[in-house]
Amino acid sequence: MIVTIVGIGLIGGSMAINLKENGFADTIIGVDKNQEHIDKAYRRCLIDEDALLEEAVAKSDLIILATPMDVIVQLLPGVLDLVSTQVVMEVGSTKVAVMEAVKNHPNRGNFVATHPMAGTEFSGPEAAVPNLFNNKCTVLCEIENSNEKPVELVQKLYASLRMQIVYLDAIEHDVHTAYVSHISHISSFALALTVLEKERDEKRIFELASGGFSSTVRLAKSSPEMWIPIFKQNRDNVLDVLDEHINTLSKFRSLLIKKDFDEFYKLIEKSNQIRKILNR
Repeated sequence: MIVTIVGIGLIGGSMAINLKENGFADTIIGVDKNQEHIDKAYRRCLIDEDALLEEAVAKSDLIILATPMDVIVQLLPGVLDLVSTQVVMEVGSTKVAVMEAVKNHPNRGNFVATHPMAGTEFSGPEAAVPNLFNNKCTVLCEIENSNEKPVELVQKLYASLRMQIVYLDAIEHDVHTAYVSHISHISSFALALTVLEKERDEKRIFELASGGFSSTVRLAKSSPEMWIPIFKQNRDNVLDVLDEHINTLSKFRSLLIKKDFDEFYKLIEKSNQIRKILNR
């Protein structure tokens, strides 16, 4: 099995590590427009060789697009132009724009849309880690529009990564990821900006930041190159959940102004219900 990974960053690099270690892939070809990423991928033994996109596609059984979302949407139709029997998959965080880009492509059946729900706040080849995907969830979207063998290959890939598979259509995917992923990043970015604006003493931030602050603001370290395309492509759903988030923050603010700590208590108690869902 020869696998080409386009975009040797956190997700692509971590896939490279695990697909070689678990025996799914015999050879990993790296494609990345950033030569520094290629050099780091070699130093970390993430890839066996590198190539230009067209050459890599011709040599491969499977091509994985692991670039930012705007690049995926731009590259995907051209990659499908190059394939005959090869399977193409992507691992991006939005799906409606991806599906629209290839809906009438003659090689649409060779393509499988996926989203492994795993990651960290770090980026680049140096962020790649073993076992990133273990016991996490991955989404496969609209597999009814893909041919049987490509779907089976992608299912086998995710089974080798020890991931649980969920099946959604593109619209469902983008709605639910806005609620559980995209809003978390906006909230983290906003909290970081708030603290940087109000607390000008960087030494005090470093000294006093507790585990709670560090965990809440962790996602603010995420790359804008990765997240701006996601927010662009899922703008309407993110706006919907952001409006609700702002309303909730305003409710907390109002209760503080009124010193209504009994109602404040009830809201915190209600929020604790999330523990039952996450601890299933």
